[in-house]
Amino acid sequence: MSAVPDAGGLLLAATAAATAVLVGWRPSPATPPGRAGPVAGGGAGPAPRRRTAVAAAVAAAGTAAAVVGGVRAAVWALLATGVVLGARTLLRRRREGRAAARNRERVVGLCELLAGELRAGRAPSVALAAAGEEWPAVDAVRRADALGADTVAAWRALAATPGADALDLVAAAWQISARTGAGLADALARVARLVRGTEATRRVVASELASARATARLMAGLPLVALLVGGTTGGNPVHFLLVTPLGLGCLAAGLAFGAAGLLWIERIADDVLEVR
Repeated sequence: MSAVPDAGGLLLAATAAATAVLVGWRPSPATPPGRAGPVAGGGAGPAPRRRTAVAAAVAAAGTAAAVVGGVRAAVWALLATGVVLGARTLLRRRREGRAAARNRERVVGLCELLAGELRAGRAPSVALAAAGEEWPAVDAVRRADALGADTVAAWRALAATPGADALDLVAAAWQISARTGAGLADALARVARLVRGTEATRRVVASELASARATARLMAGLPLVALLVGGTTGGNPVHFLLVTPLGLGCLAAGLAFGAAGLLWIERIADDVLEVR
């Protein structure tokens, strides 16, 4: 057994892992308003298909690495693929969180803009046109209003956008105003104040959760420090982890537990932030 990991096997594993990730790495398609989620009675949505493609690519990469480089290369390929996909999941969640926060700010601005336009005596169609210039996604609501379609349904479809769930309140205010003639401007102003207060509370909670998230990331990085310390004390932890069967098992278990811990903390934080 070699004293250091085989460079060719590591290169093969990295290549197989990169191939698997590239094959399965499909950006989420933009979901048009009114089409959030799979159609009832239809086939699977894009997310299950993407997961199936990723699983197939990972299996193909592991099989190819096993055929060309042996079982050890296949294990390296699967571990490398798992690390990359786990990092991708965490980055995607962070990116989606930032997009949702921007949409929440847009909802506040949208409600204030619509309320100001209506208080100035402008028609709802004119107010929607002004709102569409500030937030292009609102253009679908403007088109529905211009065509005499169900504007309330268009608002609710837009509310399916991550971070824009408060638009359900706008849809309710729009519906009540259309049926009873109640003042829409005042209702939208109250919605804006409510959403702004909720967002302020969310920021406070997020700041309290920041320390827990930072601690989880620090704990996930501590094994790397342990490897460096082990190397400076005359040990050879890299050889143990990448060459010996027991070391490969420990490496796989450690990576799995680390990823599960990070995702667990993120899920807990998301659940807390969703409390209203």
